[in-house]
Formats: sequence, structure tokens, C-alpha cells
Amino acid sequence: MYYIASSISKVASLVDAYTCIATKLDVREFNSKNVPADVKLKILEAARLTGSGMNVQHWRFILAQGHDQLKQLAEDSTTGAWVEGSNFAVIVLTNPRYPFHLIDAGRVAQDMQLAAWNFGVASRLFTGVKDATIRRDFNIPSITLGFGYPAKKIAEKKNRKPLGEIVFLGKYDNRFDPQSFGT
Repeated sequence: MYYIASSISKVASLVDAYTCIATKLDVREFNSKNVPADVKLKILEAARLTGSGMNVQHWRFILAQGHDQLKQLAEDSTTGAWVEGSNFAVIVLTNPRYPFHLIDAGRVAQDMQLAAWNFGVASRLFTGVKDATIRRDFNIPSITLGFGYPAKKIAEKKNRKPLGEIVFLGKYDNRFDPQSFGT
């Protein structure tokens, strides 16, 4: 038990999850710097460690890298032509026989993106795929995330609605006031 507790505290002291969440933005332009293999492995490890409904771990991942694979992936997309300029992409596969498979896909995508951002690697999600061609080219249904170092400096602050506009207290029509919360 001591080893597990000390390992957890070491991880917690190295990573500020809230800062990753608060600062991560989706980008579609990446520079040409290669993401090192050890960082890619950590991103994939984050996927593997993500929880899944009933712990069935039904997701599978295809690591697409290299110009030819990324170009093919971009051509198989209706909204993700930008992925051709990324350093690599991860295609997330889930088993639709589980009613929670899309929730699990979102969970694993978010964990990979936050792990990547921890190392300064940006990402973006696209789900607009040409079903017939992606199934032919990669033999799968999917969501895809592209990863790479951002081409431009990323804004310091996200453009998000304030909590008072998106959180309700107890019922949908009961406005939440973050200023008076907890008083």
C-alpha cells in the first residue's frame, strides 16, 4: 500500500490536471517538430489507463503517423483535412454493442488530449468521416484525434461562457450564482 500511495503522490506533484484543463485548446495548425516516441507512448498509455463502462476496456486504437497515413486520413474526412499537417493521429475505436461506447470514446479522447497538453503537444478532434472510405482504408468506424506541436502561440485564456450561464442549481431554470455559492 505504501508504494501505491507514494507513486500517486509523485504523479500528483508532477502534473497539475486543472491547469491542463483550463489551458488546453484545440488547434488545427501544427509545426513540423516531431513528437518524441516517449511522449507518444505516454499519450497512448493515458488512453490505456482511462476508465471504461463496466471496465470492459473495449476501445482499440490505431496510431497513424507518417505523411502517407495522415494524408489518407485527411482525405477520408469531411471536417479534418487539417490532420494531414499533424505529427500523428490516433483513431479511437469503440464497440457499439455497449450502450456507453460513445461516452467511453469521449473519456479516452479527453485523457489523451490532456496527457498530450501536459507535454506541450496540442491536438484536435474530428468526427466527420466519410464512412465508406475510412472503413475501406482503415477497416473501422472511428473518431480521430490529430496531435502535434502548435504552429502559433496559443492564447492564454479560453473563450468560454461564464458558469452563471451554463450551471443551474437543482433545476434547469434555477440560475446558479457563482459569486454567492457556498456563502
